[in-house]
Amino acid sequence: MTLKIAFLDRSTFSPETTLRHPSFGHQLVSYENTQPDEVAERIADADIVITNKVKLHAAAIRQASKLKLVAVAATGTDNIDLAACSSGGVVVSNIRNYAGNTVPEHTFALIFALRRSITAYHDSVRAGRWQESGQFCYFDHPIRDLAGSTLGVIGDGVLGSAVATIGRALGMKVLVSAFKGRSDMGALYTPFEKVLAESDIITLHCPLTVQTRNMIGKAEFELMQRKPLLINTARGGLVDEAALADALRSGLLGGAGFDVVSQEPPPADHPFMSLLDLPNFILTPHVAWASQEAIQGLADQLIDNIEAFVQGMPVNVVN
Repeated sequence: MTLKIAFLDRSTFSPETTLRHPSFGHQLVSYENTQPDEVAERIADADIVITNKVKLHAAAIRQASKLKLVAVAATGTDNIDLAACSSGGVVVSNIRNYAGNTVPEHTFALIFALRRSITAYHDSVRAGRWQESGQFCYFDHPIRDLAGSTLGVIGDGVLGSAVATIGRALGMKVLVSAFKGRSDMGALYTPFEKVLAESDIITLHCPLTVQTRNMIGKAEFELMQRKPLLINTARGGLVDEAALADALRSGLLGGAGFDVVSQEPPPADHPFMSLLDLPNFILTPHVAWASQEAIQGLADQLIDNIEAFVQGMPVNVVN
């Protein structure tokens, strides 16, 4: 028996990534990108669908009469109607624990760049400021050590824990909290509001859920007494983005480094696009996960998940 596999967004893997062929009889049809109005047709006769960020809504899932598995090429599954899959007997699997190095490293790349004003000084040198200064150095932008500062980590999963470990290794005081509204934290956790008030740097490592959407907004920025850096390499939508722009301009934040946005790519009128000229704001295009090592590991695990399902032993099932 030959199973048809439809990969809806192959371009979300780097060109260097090798996607090995599954060990069973199959026909793999790869699309570089898939628009919303193309989804139903492309999955209509597929047994297995691979998607990274393409959304699978209930109507398209119901029309795909042969569909048995949705293999998500990511950890997050908020782009899949899980209830529709469950009611239709479709298994959904995801990728786990592949980004344990790449996301924490990108998180600290943003922290270092902002804490030491790396981008701001680079831009000023390019603009001729060093020659204008007439001396061996100049002090246009703040530079602060990480050692001795307080790092607030929101989220205690694999990535949040790895970031906390790096922070401690750098001599930082680390406060760990679950997301806002959690009241069942143990003695090792710091209440959410206390983390906001006492941290010099706050970094988010939470899933995007109904509970976490816009968990940091105007009221939370006003609790940030130390004018911290805010880092988000987790999910767009965790922060009220218009409120962040206001907080950054008004001085409630010392800086912000974001790798994710609620709409990707962001439209020209998105609040973040008006911040790009600020020396204390860095926006990267959702690439914290995308080291070559991490993407290859993800691709290998993706095929492992598909093969396990076909062998009758599904793994990483989320529904």
